[in-house]
Amino acid sequence: MSMNNVKQGWNGRFFEDFEVGDVYPHPLGKTITEADNHSFTLLTQNTNPIHFDQVYAEQTNFKQILVNSAYTIALITGQSVSDVSQNVMANLGWDEVKLPNPVFEGDTLYSYSEVLEKRESKSRDNVGIVKIKTYGYNQDAKIVIHFLRTIMVYKQADAPKAKQTLLEQVLRGND
Repeated sequence: MSMNNVKQGWNGRFFEDFEVGDVYPHPLGKTITEADNHSFTLLTQNTNPIHFDQVYAEQTNFKQILVNSAYTIALITGQSVSDVSQNVMANLGWDEVKLPNPVFEGDTLYSYSEVLEKRESKSRDNVGIVKIKTYGYNQDAKIVIHFLRTIMVYKQADAPKAKQTLLEQVLRGND
């Protein structure tokens, strides 16, 4: 086998690939488990019992445990990486985060992003600035989160270059 037969996978978008108005449906969904919610909540030292105490949660308006909203934004951001921020130099910010519907353990979340703005960077000629709006929705087609995100994305010619990969070494026989 030679490197000539190896086909590169999707490596994400570069600044030149973004067009205002484009919509990217992100390919992966995720069913949120009790372990996901509890682990994230405890890992981040969030002490609100609505995220891990069933008896407490049953006494609230929701009547069940709520998924930690910080987990929701992290998950939906993560779902967007392969389409939106695989080639970022930096995240510049999340703005206008809205949570219009609750997320519960057992919900499956999906997402998509829309390109709102694109411009050249004024301070760095190797990147551009892209503003997107990302939406997360559940199995019932209800939007559970949406937010604006501004990212600094490499131009393709200026992106960090991958060094010789481990696969190349393996295929060459570790010369």
